[in-house]
Amino acid sequence: MTLDFRLIAGRKSNKTLCFFTVAALLVTLCSAVDAQLSKKMPRVGILSPGPMSERKHLWAAFNRGLRDLGWLEGQNIVLIFPSTDVKPERLSQHAAEMVNLNVDIIVAAGTAAVRAAKEATKTIPIVTPVVTDPVEAGLVVSLARPEGNVTGITIISVQLSGKRLELLREVVFGLSRVAALSNPTSLGSPLQIRETTAAARTLGIQLQAVDVRESNDFEQAFEAATKERAGALLTLDDPLFFTHRSKIVELAAKRRLPAIYGFREFVEAGGLMTYGPNLPNMYHRAAAHVDKILKGAKPANLPVEQPTKFELVINLKAAKQIGLTIPPNVLARADRVIK
Repeated sequence: MTLDFRLIAGRKSNKTLCFFTVAALLVTLCSAVDAQLSKKMPRVGILSPGPMSERKHLWAAFNRGLRDLGWLEGQNIVLIFPSTDVKPERLSQHAAEMVNLNVDIIVAAGTAAVRAAKEATKTIPIVTPVVTDPVEAGLVVSLARPEGNVTGITIISVQLSGKRLELLREVVFGLSRVAALSNPTSLGSPLQIRETTAAARTLGIQLQAVDVRESNDFEQAFEAATKERAGALLTLDDPLFFTHRSKIVELAAKRRLPAIYGFREFVEAGGLMTYGPNLPNMYHRAAAHVDKILKGAKPANLPVEQPTKFELVINLKAAKQIGLTIPPNVLARADRVIK
């Protein structure tokens, strides 16, 4: 409505006129602010075990995925990250805090985080950018139809064990014994050990499980591997190992132990070879699940996706450091070679 101040009695001073003008503007401004505040921005709680400093690039990829879909942090969506690094034993507490904050979605990275979130709520949708085997872990009924409040991306790492062992056998002549770095406290460890042992048996390789429960166990684990004359090392996929990838790579080089890992971040930290899915891509893709749920989709009806591409990355500098020559036919298959 347009105010016609000419209707105000002539005796009204210019100061009075200014007062009414300012008052009208303030009313309009406050109404606009109230309208904006009334539009509640969706809130997404992030549940990620381990130091966030080692995973910044992953969550940056997730954020890029949201931006690509029109979700801008602080403008039309709120991301709630833990105020401190999340220790595995405190995942349940952090999950409960997310529920108490009444977030619209929980994004939980890893099997243990998804389990903690699922135990904390049966109604808030849970999206995971990375989980080992959600069916085996009882987190979803099936990949095609989760039938619960969990969906996201699975790394299907148990199916990669055979391929990783084959690659080790190709680059290490006469390989007969492989040490497998595993975390017995991890929810995904029993399945990975079972599948890796079966793959090793098929390939005629003897597998030596080397347990690491905490960061102080790495030195002893590598000592045990070399004492038993392991010819190579394979690390199972686990948040603890991802957090301490630089230490693992350093110890493998020190023991001159050829090693294969699950994610390219290990090779970028100086490791020899990796075969597996691209983690940043998985986090980027998880944003699409969040987008669909915020637009009304139910996680029970959103299939759990699997990686469509696995990458082989080889570090020739690491190979030279331990006196290993990578066969040309293996190099030819690499998606990336670090020289």
